[in-house]
Amino acid sequence: MIQVITDKDNWEKHISNFEVSDFYHTYDYHNIAKGDGQPQLLIYTEGTITIGLPLLIRKIPDTVFYDATSVYGYSGPLYKNLPANFDNTQFSQTLIEHFKSQKIITVFSRLNPFISEQHRVFHGIGTLEQKGVVVSIDLSKNITQQRTEFRRRLKGQLNKARRHLSIRVADDDGSYQQFVDVYWETMKRLNARPMYFFDDLYFKTLAKSESFETKTLLAIHNETGKTIGASMFIYKDSVVHYHLSGSKAEYKDLMPTKLLIDEMRIMATELGLDNLNLGGGLSSANDSLLQFKTSYSKNLLDFYVWKLVVIPDIYTNLIEKQGLKNEPDYFPLYRLEEI
Repeated sequence: MIQVITDKDNWEKHISNFEVSDFYHTYDYHNIAKGDGQPQLLIYTEGTITIGLPLLIRKIPDTVFYDATSVYGYSGPLYKNLPANFDNTQFSQTLIEHFKSQKIITVFSRLNPFISEQHRVFHGIGTLEQKGVVVSIDLSKNITQQRTEFRRRLKGQLNKARRHLSIRVADDDGSYQQFVDVYWETMKRLNARPMYFFDDLYFKTLAKSESFETKTLLAIHNETGKTIGASMFIYKDSVVHYHLSGSKAEYKDLMPTKLLIDEMRIMATELGLDNLNLGGGLSSANDSLLQFKTSYSKNLLDFYVWKLVVIPDIYTNLIEKQGLKNEPDYFPLYRLEEI
């Protein structure tokens, strides 16, 4: 049986019943990050077993069909009372029947590297594909132990940054706007994809949600008093995520972003959290961004995505109709022209 949850009260009630969850699974985050999709939490029950799958349902343009995707970040399925010998045959059949009844052609979900049994939930259903790694700082170690794992160069850069910068927590509309301004300036300078240009409401809603905690930190240049860097971190239970960040190009030699991460590391350790997730490279690549993050930690976790073609013949027709060539790294392929 699949139950479709769309209202906040029931959504949050179900999320709270799962053994492990993250802020990416909450109603508020789905409502903030929905874009042109409609948030749905699918709840499957089989005896005492419960599985939850949050998705965004999107209309496929110029058709009567839909597809489903996950929010930006790390979501994937949640579970309760999942036995070690779980046979997901009935779950698979019920899930696919539900998607077909809703004319959903494809389903895509990013998985959460910190929720260990997600692979077993999806075993044999569609395709699980490793897309890279994420870097995590183990906060169960004390602050001094964590720092011993930093690269020597990073330690020197942090020492320099602390001589010139101060860190402040954004706690009012004015300071949140400073974060937004720095972030937007950075995205424009990097020619970032449109999906990264969030509006003011996005940031303000994240900051004020009661479903998770948001810490927005500002790096202040001591000599001028200017905000030269800003980072947003979000957590719900035991993992804090490095979510969004920006810095001013003219102060790049002071490494404000590196100091912001280090301050959050200390703060999160004092809060009793377990991990600081720095994420991976750009589009999961092994690039300079990933190398920057591994300067803090060599603790790498595999990052997977889940892909499911529910109705293969219609999926093929949609691709052929647009005359698209095969791009194995993009899914669903018929949306390739939207990026």
